[in-house]
Amino acid sequence: MIQYTLKCSHDHRFDSWFQSADAYDKLRATGMVACAVCGDTEVEKAMMAPRVRPARESAETKEERPLAAPMSDAEKALAELKKKVEDNSDYVGMNFAKEARAIHDGDKPERAIYGEAKLEDAKALIEDGVPVAPLPFRATRKSN
Repeated sequence: MIQYTLKCSHDHRFDSWFQSADAYDKLRATGMVACAVCGDTEVEKAMMAPRVRPARESAETKEERPLAAPMSDAEKALAELKKKVEDNSDYVGMNFAKEARAIHDGDKPERAIYGEAKLEDAKALIEDGVPVAPLPFRATRKSN
């Protein structure tokens, strides 16, 4: 995994994780990388400072911070966004492309959904004018 600091044509800056540098290039080329603030797909890598951590943390530091607690303002904002999406949307899993198309075509009632889609299915939705965007986090998988 690799994390990039990105910026859109409106100069919004945000961080996003990618499987690899090659994966970022492919997603950007297909318009699948969108601004986390405004949804703009004209996104490019911004200047980044390397993240360097001390070799060891003191026992006191580890006790003060729970293991899974967000540390930076960006991580906190991302956690809030994830909670808002998950609390106000229906998780449709791998049926995302089918559900999004059905809602867009009026075959199913309009509602907020999130889930997972294959790259080619997501591209087809975008090409057909279905309003979708990648989420800047991995969805919590829910079971029935």
